[in-house]
Amino acid sequence: MAENKTKPTSASVDDFIAGIDNRRRQADALTALQLYKDVTGLPPVMWGPSIIGFGSLHYAYESGREGIMPAAAFSPRKANMTFYVGDKFEGAKALYARLGKHKKSVACLYVNKLDDVDLEVLREIVTNDYPKALQSSE
Repeated sequence: MAENKTKPTSASVDDFIAGIDNRRRQADALTALQLYKDVTGLPPVMWGPSIIGFGSLHYAYESGREGIMPAAAFSPRKANMTFYVGDKFEGAKALYARLGKHKKSVACLYVNKLDDVDLEVLREIVTNDYPKALQSSE
């Protein structure tokens, strides 16, 4: 079975954020970094070249594939800010409805810029999703 490509690294989160060319994206990354530090109480770690993760959890699929992934994470990508959050917690639908301008997939939330969303609602989403991520690894 193929090994996961996205793993924790020793790369500097601060250096990664400082290297973001788009100043708005860089500012949004700093805001998201503080939000995730507040919610998780954990230090940030680079996962691969562009994901900022907090904590880790083990996953195993029925197919036999297993590995570790960040318990909470985001990535300040060129096209958008990507937040790795789900919607399997109570009240998720209502929170996403109040969030503001965004796109959602099964496990990702895409935001063009943080000015487009309500940061307190984003904090609630991350807070509610984070314990679910930890519980699913038990």
